[in-house]
Amino acid sequence: MFSSTLQNTKKLQQVCRQLHSAALKVAVSPQYEESVTNTFASFITDIRPEHLSDIVRHRSKRMILDNIGVGLVGTTTHVFNIILQYCQDLHSSGYGNTAVSSVYGRKDLMLSPTLAAYVNGVAVHSMDFDDTWHPATHPSGAVVPSILALSQLLSKEKRISGEDLLTAYNVGIEVQGRLMCFSKEAKNIPKKFHPPSVVGTMGSAAAAAKLLSLNKEQCTHALAIAASLAGAPMANAATLSKPLHIGNATRLGLEAALLASRGMEANALILDYVPGCAGFSAFYGDYHPKSLSPAGEDYEFLLEKQDIAFKSFPAHLGMHWIADASVSVRNRLINHYGSFNPSAIQSIILRVPVSKYINRPYPESEHEARHSFQFNACTALLDGEVNISSFNDDNMHRPDLHSLLKKVVLEHPEDNVANFDKMYGEVVIVLKDGDVKIGRTDTFYGHWRNPLSRESLLKKFRSNALHVLEEGQVEDVIEMVENMESVSDVSQLPLSLQ
Repeated sequence: MFSSTLQNTKKLQQVCRQLHSAALKVAVSPQYEESVTNTFASFITDIRPEHLSDIVRHRSKRMILDNIGVGLVGTTTHVFNIILQYCQDLHSSGYGNTAVSSVYGRKDLMLSPTLAAYVNGVAVHSMDFDDTWHPATHPSGAVVPSILALSQLLSKEKRISGEDLLTAYNVGIEVQGRLMCFSKEAKNIPKKFHPPSVVGTMGSAAAAAKLLSLNKEQCTHALAIAASLAGAPMANAATLSKPLHIGNATRLGLEAALLASRGMEANALILDYVPGCAGFSAFYGDYHPKSLSPAGEDYEFLLEKQDIAFKSFPAHLGMHWIADASVSVRNRLINHYGSFNPSAIQSIILRVPVSKYINRPYPESEHEARHSFQFNACTALLDGEVNISSFNDDNMHRPDLHSLLKKVVLEHPEDNVANFDKMYGEVVIVLKDGDVKIGRTDTFYGHWRNPLSRESLLKKFRSNALHVLEEGQVEDVIEMVENMESVSDVSQLPLSLQ
């Protein structure tokens, strides 16, 4: 019996040696050196601060500042408090004992880097107030909480400069954008999964890998590990769980990089198209990856070619077209009749793209309201704007609002496609006397084709940040972010957000 077991053990050891030898041969195989995944890993390791152009620096600092602001106001929400209590309970029970990373808006409260990234990521998306890109995703929320938390962990051994953070941030943004460019499907408003839960996880892993100074092989594994941790179904949009998508993306991407730094391995062809063996292609039916150009002064970041969309109120991006169009037609009515009279309206026609999860005639929660063409149109008609308070219980359940909601009809013109670069919002008001007024928006203020001015961005940031910080703290954060290149120890930034 013992002899048989020993013989089986020796055979098993022999097989293991053979597999190890084969793995080594694969690791140096030319197909891996020339793979798409390898070019992404090379980009992460090779990109330097001097490769960031002035326009990339300018745009990315605006994005970081806006993301911090929406994260700060997000700490006032119910979902944030649920997740914060959960993370504190985990911490007190021994999970994540390295309490070195700050929690937004909570003085002197520290958690482990992954838990801090998680709870701050949830705060960022708790109101659906964070930036949006094309193809559709929320790029900053998955990256900023990750690298801020990691900067505090790394500061125990070395100082992380503002230049380091800015470079890592742009690595995380670029990886997300390039991955979405590999699919035509990704260019339209999503139907299957929430994009930041997928590409955001990859972006967080890439940014963290850069900040950790992982080598090329480790970066490959970080991306591959992250792919195994990615994904969230669109069915959870407009629910309390949607903010978890961003929280998980930032947390799990960071965990993937930390695991890779400890020797965890995964498929080295994760971003390549391998017939019969789905890697990242599992997320997109029309996935056609291309190699990434080498990092250098001639490398052109996607952020250089296309700006970002900033939201003026906390709701799904599609709502901004319809809200602007509603304000436009409201003003037409006031100019013509001298006032806005809801009781004079016979019907309200909204001409919008077909998108089931943002067609919600009678939303029952704030999260449903943030994803309702009907709610945002009627709110804008009644109030002349949509803002943070529009989604509180008192405003949501107004009788005059519900009276307008009953008059709404949706139409889906063939030329109005579910694509943030091509869609429009049109509102037609049919009055009881037969008069008709129309408002239309092709590009709202804050869209990448019509970006916010510095004054508007700072106004939004101050308004959001002042919910939890003192005025002096708010101005210090603005100065630090706008002068990121001169910051010698960026771990002071998350400390200033408490």
